[in-house]
Amino acid sequence: MKCSTAVETIAVDLAKSVFQVLAVDAQGKVLESHRLSRAAFIAFWHNRAPARVVMEACGSAHHFGRWLSALGHQVTLLPAQYVRPYVRRSKTDAADCLAMIEAARAIDLKPVPIKTELQQVIQLLHRARQQWQETRTARINLARGLLREFGIAIPEGAERGQQAMRTALGHEALDQRMRDLIASLLDEIRALEQRVVDTDRALASTAKDDRVIADLEKLPTIGWVTATAVRASIGDIHRFKNGRVLSSWLGFTPKEHSSGSTRQLGRMSKCGDVYCRTLLIQGARAVLAAAKRAQTAGKPLDRLRAWAVALAERRGFNKAAVGLANKMVRIIWATWHHARSFDADYGKRFDQEIAMSNA
Repeated sequence: MKCSTAVETIAVDLAKSVFQVLAVDAQGKVLESHRLSRAAFIAFWHNRAPARVVMEACGSAHHFGRWLSALGHQVTLLPAQYVRPYVRRSKTDAADCLAMIEAARAIDLKPVPIKTELQQVIQLLHRARQQWQETRTARINLARGLLREFGIAIPEGAERGQQAMRTALGHEALDQRMRDLIASLLDEIRALEQRVVDTDRALASTAKDDRVIADLEKLPTIGWVTATAVRASIGDIHRFKNGRVLSSWLGFTPKEHSSGSTRQLGRMSKCGDVYCRTLLIQGARAVLAAAKRAQTAGKPLDRLRAWAVALAERRGFNKAAVGLANKMVRIIWATWHHARSFDADYGKRFDQEIAMSNA
């Protein structure tokens, strides 16, 4: 279909096999509307004049975003949850495209940055690792439950539990069929653990030459697993103007329900990347627990850990762990954005220098 009016924006509703394409001019008038197969969709862009392309940030969006950008198009990925309110009446692929056109005009709607191939590789490795760990836990619980049916109690803990299961294979209460079943579950658990180890090696080799990841690993609560996940999820730290914006993006800041002069802040929003937020909180819990043990043993604590322990005494361990994770997000922004190393006792030394200067 040929049009004399210049196409300004092309909306694409991505799918597995059938793609909806809608082209509009500067006034929003629909010039083209096509339902294309995957092969026809690829051919559609050959010899196409550069235009603005809008898509929802969904499966394969980053791949097609990189591909269309290489062809000279200006690609904008829109958050899917913010496009949905623009759909009128019945939901169809064409209606979704029209909603994208309208949403793209909103001046306060921030697009999703197109991920690089390295970012996607790291994130997919993490997703596979997480799935294998969850499957391993499910298999351990299954074997523990089966043995309990025959009066065999398995202790808690993955390593202790597996060792007890191997010992239980010779228990007189089990017949050969149950022994074979438990043995096959143990073999599957070992195979899953080996896959996790191989994935860890792949992540380590992917990240060993990345300066940002190396700097993040030096921070408290941040190991290489969290560092690689945060690096891939955030991408460009300079799109966040300060640490609070990054914290809000990861869901650590409170929900707000305000009107007029009344301001109400609720619980943390839990928006953003759930996986990264979980890793950050887990790391904070580990550091906080170690700090409490060190305090009990009479060992000195740096200012950050002392603050976290004092918060735990006032508000409880779990809230303090989330608070420490929230503070670490802001430290991540500062060290990454300004390319500085973190000093946990900087504030203490700064206060001492001020006191000496005033003496």
